[in-house]
Amino acid sequence: MDDLSLGTRNKRGDWAPTAPLEVAPFWQRPLSLRKVLAWVPGYFWPWNLFHMATALAWWAWVVPDQQTLKTLSWGWALYLYAVNAAAIFLFYGGIELFWYVVRKQGNRFKYNAKFPGEQPSDVFWFKSQNLDNFLRSFLVSIPLWTLVEVLFLWVFANGYVPWLSWQAHWPWLIALTLLAPALHEVHFFCIHWLIHQGVLYKYVHSVHHNSVNPSPWSSLSMHPVEAFLYHAVALWHLVLPSNPLLALFQLHLAGFGAVNGHIGFDRLELTEDMPLTTHAYAHYLHHKYFEVNYGGDGLIPLDRWFGTWHDGTKAGDARMEARFQRKKAKLNG
Repeated sequence: MDDLSLGTRNKRGDWAPTAPLEVAPFWQRPLSLRKVLAWVPGYFWPWNLFHMATALAWWAWVVPDQQTLKTLSWGWALYLYAVNAAAIFLFYGGIELFWYVVRKQGNRFKYNAKFPGEQPSDVFWFKSQNLDNFLRSFLVSIPLWTLVEVLFLWVFANGYVPWLSWQAHWPWLIALTLLAPALHEVHFFCIHWLIHQGVLYKYVHSVHHNSVNPSPWSSLSMHPVEAFLYHAVALWHLVLPSNPLLALFQLHLAGFGAVNGHIGFDRLELTEDMPLTTHAYAHYLHHKYFEVNYGGDGLIPLDRWFGTWHDGTKAGDARMEARFQRKKAKLNG
């Protein structure tokens, strides 16, 4: 595909889409039913359906039976870790292999024209972003992902919180399924904004932001505090009346879904005529500018409501710069 038909390149070769980012159409005014209906298929396909499919697969073939889950054990906990790690290795690693190692589409649709392997830096373990991000994912984030998973499965299995059945509570559980991505965005915005403050940024979130030019392995490259808070979104299903399958879906939205914002490409050319839209641009702008787009891509437009939304345009640059100037003036008294 010709990426310049949908975007532009600057002198450094970095690509940006021509169309500005927009929040979900039901937040736009005037409200357009046509836009809402056109948006709905993309809400489900491919990403949310993919995450639900993986949750169903885990529930059917990976998660032990309820009797086993009632007793905390290293055996089934390590088994869950092994499956989670293997799945991330295949999923993230496949994207890394084809688009960052083999480079099957070069830098077409790539926001930052350079590849992380071309930019060694002392901020990373072994001066390698790829190796640093890979090790942090498997030694830090995936173990804490699994810890959250073990906790909610054990709590549900022992009846410490209600385990709603699909037969008796299907309207509520379907509604909660549809709202799970929105819950993810709200949780992510709150904890993400928090760890951008003061010492939390310096000692916690800066680890993730070392990857200014993110790639798939950057997705779960986190400090332990951030990794736990990020995956703890699934624990909301211990507060809301829910079902462990939905907690698993919520966890997969976070774990597998983290790659969405870090792919680094606007589209992945699966075949010449079938590009896959990544929805990565909003979070790429966050890595580029640090203090914008703390949430997702506008499903729940908290960034717009709190003045931190950047839509990728020059007007977005101007709003960001004006906010920085106001902040600087306030700090200077």
